[in-house]
Amino acid sequence: MSEDKSEPMSLDEMAAEGDAMDENGDEVLARIATIEAERDDMRDKFMRALADAENTRKRADRDRKEAENYGSARMARDLLPVYDNLRRALQSAEEAEKAVNAALLEGVELTMRELLSVFKKHGIDPIVPEVGDKFDPNVHQAMFEAPVPGTTSGHIIQVSTEGFMLHDRLLRPAQVGVSSMPAS
Repeated sequence: MSEDKSEPMSLDEMAAEGDAMDENGDEVLARIATIEAERDDMRDKFMRALADAENTRKRADRDRKEAENYGSARMARDLLPVYDNLRRALQSAEEAEKAVNAALLEGVELTMRELLSVFKKHGIDPIVPEVGDKFDPNVHQAMFEAPVPGTTSGHIIQVSTEGFMLHDRLLRPAQVGVSSMPAS
């Protein structure tokens, strides 16, 4: 082989290199096959690492969104009794008391509205079943069953407490009484 790369090889040099190639040809081809196999293996590992990185990114995005949407669930559950107590306070005020305690009741109503506004802002929506609605075990919790004349079995006959959804998840089911009136 010529040492000077600027001069072209002579025919004798090319022939000598070809003879050497024939003698070492199998060895060179084996080495090329090994290098190609290593290249393919590295390409496969690279593609897998790329896919793993993409999956990790997607999982991190999903976890971040879930934490953003549902991270406050514990605190939201702790605030639900506050809502229940404000609601009971407003419902328990009798007509005679409304005139005497107008300012107090107005303050309770304003507090209730503000609490509902904060709930709405954070994706907490009330589940407000009505008497006569069909019982839905996905959002209602049956506290009792009673055979009440004039009702249909499986329909709500009393609402004890409202339920709440946090975005698309049930935070607390509405607690209801359900009719067990047998079909006549």
